[in-house]
Amino acid sequence: MIDLYTWGTPNGRKVSIMLEELGAAYQTTTINIGKDEQYKDEFIAISPNNKIPAIVDHDPKGGEPVKLFESGAILIYLAEKFEKFLSLDGPERYATIQWLMFQMAGAGPIFGQVHHFLRAAPEPVPYAINRFGKETARLYGVLDRQLSTKEFISEKYSIADIATFPWVARHEWHKIELADYPNVSRWYELIASREAVKKGMAVPFLN
Repeated sequence: MIDLYTWGTPNGRKVSIMLEELGAAYQTTTINIGKDEQYKDEFIAISPNNKIPAIVDHDPKGGEPVKLFESGAILIYLAEKFEKFLSLDGPERYATIQWLMFQMAGAGPIFGQVHHFLRAAPEPVPYAINRFGKETARLYGVLDRQLSTKEFISEKYSIADIATFPWVARHEWHKIELADYPNVSRWYELIASREAVKKGMAVPFLN
């Protein structure tokens, strides 16, 4: 059994999508970041950076339960444990990892800044909105070019797609018209149609 500590954010949804795609046995603990539950001592013991998502795998391949934070690390761990969505060796493995890093280091942080300055900042900051908006458009262009010759971001459906999809799912939040990026739009509809993705995007189930 895997314990998933999460909230309804793109980073949290990466891991719930992955778990659904794997058909893994897991249970969800909701960490309400709007109520600062990520700062509780019991959660920090699992996620020292007090960020969701985090997991505890009670059935690792050997040894004591495995605690992990950072969504990219979790995706790699799960892919290697179940031997799915990431090649175990060879060029395809590193092609997938580089696009995972593209999401972790580029798309996620930049899109998140756009979300903040468009939706959460107490007053408009034109310089920030312009700076992060332009970079968001540039990153969509990079992704669109990559998808112009491939069905998925890497050679096959992989953790690169799983990591990127929940951020692109908030394209309206960062004022991106998917029609301007036809290859991303095609890919987005393809990933959105997967049953495991639909289920994973609905985690945690909030009343």
